[in-house]
Amino acid sequence: MKPLHTRTMHKSLLLTLTVLVTLYITPWAMAQDALPELPKAKQTELGLYLTASEAYVKWQADPDNVTILDVRTTEEYIFVGHAPMARNVPLVSQTYEWDENKQYFSMKPNPDFITQLKDFANPPDTILVMCRSGGRSAMAVNLLAQAGFKNVYNITDGMEGDAVKDPASVFMGQRLVNGWKNSGLPWTYKTDTEQMRFVTNETEEEAK
Repeated sequence: MKPLHTRTMHKSLLLTLTVLVTLYITPWAMAQDALPELPKAKQTELGLYLTASEAYVKWQADPDNVTILDVRTTEEYIFVGHAPMARNVPLVSQTYEWDENKQYFSMKPNPDFITQLKDFANPPDTILVMCRSGGRSAMAVNLLAQAGFKNVYNITDGMEGDAVKDPASVFMGQRLVNGWKNSGLPWTYKTDTEQMRFVTNETEEEAK
């Protein structure tokens, strides 16, 4: 039988390794999980992914060094609700021009997206990006990657989650599957303009 102090050292080493796996390896594995199952529109150049629930856990573990970025429109951020800690820099802005082909109002890109983000984030920072359901956030991650950001995760189910696909359900088509709002995570309608950036698409000529 090994001496007591040797067994104690082995147990201590095992505990340390378990903690390291839990803190570092497991979250990384979770972030990479199920990549082949992600719709192409939600995939990014960086290949870093989290669900809304995983993103909240990651932010809780290091709130001073992890930024949650909401790239939905100002209207969505205000009227649909948002994570209380999320900063809002819209990737696009809503227009009132009806698109007959797509059957919805078109949107315009925010020309200052990267510049506005750099007001509070730098390329080495860890940023978790959220939109409605993972599509626009993937586009935002790719833009950030091209701007030199490396630690940027796509929150694949977004704020509202995926749509119900069961034709027999009265909720068919509604975004009630997963997502920040459907996962029991904190959200609010309260706005703090210090956490927001606004799109200016008007030219001086249009504003006259």
